[in-house]
Amino acid sequence: MTASDLEHLLITRLLREKGGKSQTWRRALGKIIVHDTKTHAHCNWDVRLGGTDAQRAAIERILDDVRLEYSIVAAD
Repeated sequence: MTASDLEHLLITRLLREKGGKSQTWRRALGKIIVHDTKTHAHCNWDVRLGGTDAQRAAIERILDDVRLEYSIVAAD
């Protein structure tokens, strides 16, 4: 899985669970940061959240689940 694939997965889940528009969720999700697995062996990615408090809370809930399944991603 690449960072782009991960972003697509997160946006799709947010649309399915919360509705709205993909552009809105993409802005709220922000950028996916991929770290080197040598320094981040457990989970090598993170996001820079934006959006409202409600949007951030919805994203955080999904991130918890997705991190368990996709803890390591490749840079694009």
